Amino acid sequence: MTAERQEKNGWCPGIAFIALLAALLALAGLDRTAGAATTERLVVNRYSGLAIEGFDPVAYFTDERAVRGVPDYEVSEAGAVWRFRNESNRAAFAAHPEIYGPQFGGYDPIDIARGVTAGGNPRFWVVTGQRLYLFGLEEHRAAFAADPQRFLTEAEARWPALQQQLAQ
Repeated sequence: MTAERQEKNGWCPGIAFIALLAALLALAGLDRTAGAATTERLVVNRYSGLAIEGFDPVAYFTDERAVRGVPDYEVSEAGAVWRFRNESNRAAFAAHPEIYGPQFGGYDPIDIARGVTAGGNPRFWVVTGQRLYLFGLEEHRAAFAADPQRFLTEAEARWPALQQQLAQ
């Protein structure tokens, strides 16, 4: 098609519009998948301010399952809003956030052991050694559960430097 016909038929502006629309949709899609901030010491949803996507951190210990918290039972701690399913869980967390909060700020310990920070998913979790760990992938959870000490040794060695980077 000649340039004259392209201009006559409006083909160039149409392509430009489609390309712009595709770029905007791609950016919108990326934004939705990156809802959790990964530049802070604690993984927090950047839109809601909720830690661990509103799941009750105490329920992992008491109920041995992931349970969503409710807005009626919230507490602010470490720059995030934490939700709980009942008052007793909220009180337990408020008294001991270092015990009930996810280790490594909710970042995946497998990734931390590799020297990178990737937010964990509250649906992929393990409680070991009376501590909660969240994982970005189900495969990471399975590998960690099979040999937690192997990953914890490396993750604990790398975490201080990564934590320092996150604070900048």
